[in-house]
Amino acid sequence: MKDIKMLNVLTIALLAGAMIFAGCGPKGDDTPDKGGAATKPSCCGTCDKSKTPTTGPAAVKDPTTGGGTTVKTPAKVKKVVLAIELPKAMFKGTPVPMNEPNIAPGRKKGEERPEIKVPEGTVNLALNKPVTSNESLPVVGDLEMVTDGDKSGEDGHNVDIGFGKKWVQIDLEAVCNIYGVSVWHYHGQARAYRDVIVEVADDEDFTQNVQIVYNSDHDNSYGKGIGENMGYVETNEGKYIYCPKGTKGRYVRLHSQGNTSNDQNHYIEVEVYGTPAK
Repeated sequence: MKDIKMLNVLTIALLAGAMIFAGCGPKGDDTPDKGGAATKPSCCGTCDKSKTPTTGPAAVKDPTTGGGTTVKTPAKVKKVVLAIELPKAMFKGTPVPMNEPNIAPGRKKGEERPEIKVPEGTVNLALNKPVTSNESLPVVGDLEMVTDGDKSGEDGHNVDIGFGKKWVQIDLEAVCNIYGVSVWHYHGQARAYRDVIVEVADDEDFTQNVQIVYNSDHDNSYGKGIGENMGYVETNEGKYIYCPKGTKGRYVRLHSQGNTSNDQNHYIEVEVYGTPAK
C-alpha cells in the first residue's frame, strides 16, 4: 500500500511538472518571485491572438476598421515653383474708364508676383488640346488658338466669340488632377471681363462631377449663382486660378459676359496645370 501511495505522489508530481512546462500552469501574478521579477500570465492557447497583436506591422490598427491592418502613411508630395512663360506687356490706346463693382486692386508698383507652387511633375495639360464653344463660328480667329501656346497681345492673336453669355471648353482627353488654370482674355488694354466663371467636369455636357473653381459674378447676372471671387484687370500676366485640392476632371469650361470696354468676349490663351489621374 505504501508503494501505491508513493507511485500516486510521483504521478501527480510528474503531471504538474508537465503542465507547467507546457505553459498551462497557474496564471501567475505581479508579485516578485525570489529573484525579484514579477511572474507574468502565460498563454494557454485558448486566447484569440488576432484580437490583440503585439508585434510587427499587424499591431498598427486601421482607424477606419479597428482591425490589425497596417496603415500606410502617404508619401509627402514635393512642391515646385510653377514656371509660367509670360508674354510681352503691351498696353495700347486710351483706357476706357471702368465703373465696374467687385474689381480687385492690382499689385503695388514694384511688388513682385507671388510664387505659385504645384506638385512636382505638373505640366500644361491644355496645350494643343481640342477647344469647343457655344459660338461655333468666332467673329475673329479660330478656337484652336485658345490652346496653341501663343499668348501675344498683338492683333490677330486672339479669338473673338461674340457678345452675350459665351464660353470656351477644353477637352483634356482624360480625367486629370487639376491644380490651377491661367487665362489671358485680352491684355492689349486695361480692361476687366465680366462674370468670369471656370468649371471642371467629367463629361462634355457638364452634368457629371461639375465643380466651379472660380466665379466673379457678383450679382448672378450670368445665372450660375453669386460668386465669391473678385473681378480683375487684364494684364500680360493673365489670371492664375487656384483649384481646390482634389479637383479632378476631363473638361474645363470658361465663361464670360463682355468686358468693360465693349460687349465682346475674347480669348488669347488658356493653360490648365496638372497631372494625369492614376
